[in-house]
Formats: sequence, C-alpha cells, structure tokens
Amino acid sequence: MNLIQFERNGVRATARIEGEEAITVRGIVRMNELAQRAIRSGITLEELVEELGDGEKFSYPALVAAGEILAPLDHPDPAHCLITGTGLTHLGSAAARDEMHRRADAETGNETDTIKMFNLGLKGGKPKGGGQGVQPEWFYKGDGSFLVHPGGDLPLPEFALDGGEEPEIAGLYVIGPDSQPWRLGFALGNEFSDHVMERQNYLYLAHSKLRACAIGPELRAGKLPDHLAGESRIIRNGKILWQKAFLSGEANMSHAIANLEYHHFKYDLFRRPGDVHIHFFGTATLSVADGLRTAPDDVFEIEMAEFGKPLRNRLVPVKSGFNYGDIRPL
Repeated sequence: MNLIQFERNGVRATARIEGEEAITVRGIVRMNELAQRAIRSGITLEELVEELGDGEKFSYPALVAAGEILAPLDHPDPAHCLITGTGLTHLGSAAARDEMHRRADAETGNETDTIKMFNLGLKGGKPKGGGQGVQPEWFYKGDGSFLVHPGGDLPLPEFALDGGEEPEIAGLYVIGPDSQPWRLGFALGNEFSDHVMERQNYLYLAHSKLRACAIGPELRAGKLPDHLAGESRIIRNGKILWQKAFLSGEANMSHAIANLEYHHFKYDLFRRPGDVHIHFFGTATLSVADGLRTAPDDVFEIEMAEFGKPLRNRLVPVKSGFNYGDIRPL
C-alpha cells in the first residue's frame, strides 16, 4: 500500500493511492497521527487504513499538478523531525565517492579512507545469520524545517560550490510512547549535497550536506523489496541532460537495513517518544561522478515503479541572509 499526504485549500489529509486516485483515510489528517494510532491499536498501518475506511476521492495527477502534495511524513513541530543518513552502503557506491576523495599513492598503493570504510561494510555489514554488523558511515542532515515537498524547490545557498542530486531510499519512522522505534515504510529521496565541496576533502562531508532534502511523494508501507531498479535524471530546459540507473534494496547493498537501523537508533537521543525520523540509506549513483555540473533551474527526477510517481524538485539559488560578522556579543 502506498500513502501520501496533501494539502488543499489549507486543509491537510492523508490518502492511499489506488491507480490515479488519492482516497483519503477517514478521520486522519497526518501520517504521524495514523502511525501513532496504529501503535496504540497494535495493528499495522495497512490494517488501520482498512479499518478506518475511505473518505473523499481526489485526482492524484491533479494534486501533483497543483503542487499540493506534501512530504509523506513530517511532524507539526519541525524540531521533532530528525533527518539523518548513512553512506557507502551500496555495492558500487565506493567508486563514485573514491573518485572524489582519491589521493593516489603510487608508491605504497595505500587505500583511501573511503575504500577502507566501504570494505568494512562489505565484510561486516551483513553478518551471516543476521545480527549486529559493523558501523556504517553516518551523518546528521537537519530537522524537518529543511524538508522540501515533492515538486518544491531545493535551495542552493550562496556559500555552496555545487548542488547535486543523491537518489536514495529513505526509511520513515516514528517513536512510540515507550521509546520504541516503528518503521512506517520507505520513500524515494533526494538527499542533495555539495559534491564539489566534499571533493576538496572528505572531512568536509558534514558541511557538504547543505541540510535541504526531499522525500516522496509516496510512502510505501511494508518491507522493502530486496532488489529495486529505477532511474535518476537531470532535466535542463525541458530536455533530459543526464540519466542513469538507480539500484537499491539489500541485494544491491553492503549493509543490511536492520544493521543501518540499529546503528542509528542505538542512541537514546534518537528514541525520544513522539519524534519522527527520516533516514537516508545511501546511493551508488551520482551525476557528479560523470563530470556533470548542475545549474539553476535544473530539475532532478528520481523514479522507481514500486514507489509510484517520481520525485521531482527544481534547483533554485537562495541567499542565506546571514553574513560574516553578524554575531553580536552581549
């Protein structure tokens, strides 16, 4: 079952997708509300949606065209929506990253830190018989105030050297009243980063994240398929400038999803009752690895059949409104 959130004329709703129809879930405004209610009832999201029944029907394409689709999960207080992620988790992901970070040592043949981290995951990210594996690369992205809706503009701040797509699958979670994390499902995501900055030095990874990102439009409830194949595209002036296959699912990953989840939620801070978590699982597909530089008004498009309609966002330069020397002593 795929679910969305939308807002029309100031009124929010949560809906299930059936073909080209968005059918609202009776009595539910927010996905977060649906999830917490399912936790209290001891049933799955899908079971609760069926139990609550159908409300009003809307044209899904019309909602998309009107820009009324929201991120499929958020929180009324954006500070309680935490956005994080892991990298070097996909087979082949090391190639693009290593190309950016490489400082080749022809005499010693030393591995870069990127390759070392990737090999750790390759050897220990999926322990035989299951269970806890090695820690992945991990980063903090921001809070819900940086979450861009499907169809919305991804802001390119003036201090960024570049703004590039990162097509990923994101896990969507809520924390129950007893601090238990619950996974609602998965969504397409554009994690969006400054790869030119990151290329200067891998220790700039945190700065390169640029905070803004997008997920959606649909939340896919249930288990993630082992193999997923889609496409990542960049559209410029209405024409496809670049496109490449985008693979995910555990068959294409060096870490198990359960391992990535454990190494995030093992921290007490990330099991705070009522919080929402959006966690990006990494990618192996980057246009910057093919030498492409994005430009203002480029449109990023990420598509996988299992997630319904594609995630589209436009790159738009913005001014930060904060300047060097603006800090004032008291």
